[in-house]
Amino acid sequence: MSKRIKKKGISSSDLKASLKGLEKKSNSRLAYFNITEDEINQNPEKVVKELSHTVAMIPLSQISVNHDQPRKDFDEEALQELVDSIKEYGLIQPITLRRFNDKEYQIISGERRYRASKLAGLEEIPAYIRIANDQEMMEMALVENIQREDLNPIEIAITYKRLKDEFGLMQHELAERVSRKRTTVTNFLALLKLPPSIQDYVRDGEISMGHARELARLDGLQIQDYFLQKILDQNLSVRKLEALIREYKNPTPKKTASNNAIPEEYQNVEKSFQEFFGSKKHVKLKMKDTEKGKGQLVLSFNSVEELNNLLDRLDD
Repeated sequence: MSKRIKKKGISSSDLKASLKGLEKKSNSRLAYFNITEDEINQNPEKVVKELSHTVAMIPLSQISVNHDQPRKDFDEEALQELVDSIKEYGLIQPITLRRFNDKEYQIISGERRYRASKLAGLEEIPAYIRIANDQEMMEMALVENIQREDLNPIEIAITYKRLKDEFGLMQHELAERVSRKRTTVTNFLALLKLPPSIQDYVRDGEISMGHARELARLDGLQIQDYFLQKILDQNLSVRKLEALIREYKNPTPKKTASNNAIPEEYQNVEKSFQEFFGSKKHVKLKMKDTEKGKGQLVLSFNSVEELNNLLDRLDD
């Protein structure tokens, strides 16, 4: 964290000063949060508008996690890096909380920052406060979380499905709600058609979403596993995987042997037989395996009389 800050030209002292300014600004508005439910009910629009641009310092003891939030996995190493950063600079980016009352809040987004702040020994952290019912809170939590860059594709796909199912959204409505193209949403949802064993490879970053999208287009676990191993063993790019799957679905017909493929010495033998029987149409050499010299010499006829004529030539 400190290396990235130095690259941007921000000193530690400037950063700490900015954080103190944030705390000072937040503390000046803390009294606003000592509001009653009646005040919220009487003028909810005013309260929501004020809260939308207000940051408050909330004690960690008053904050609880949202067990329905989409993110379940937290990288321990990355979490410890955040803890070290918070110990040095404090928590810079506020989390977002739902207000139950003036001493009870629940996390909408920012559980990772909340966890790191607890491990860093902080007693309070900056937060944006929202007022929402259960359904609104769930939607806010889902939408805010999928806009984060550190979610893996499977977490995003699960979040899209929850939004779609729990709020009865059509795919185009879901795309509008999360500000994504409809095709993007469709591609994410397709990942959930994959078996859990392959989803784990996506979740762990061992194969990309592009690889997973191609595997999802295959029918059957056995063939999906076959191409998964191809990806892992040969380090296939998505483009190469696409080509292999296309060849699998539409195999190139094998070319049959023709006279043009017959070696010259075999063509000479065919010609000799044709001259002997006095007709090219009655004698045909067919190669089965040019490399091994395997094939057939076919003598064709259209009647018993024609066959007898050919046999007469053998007698001569």
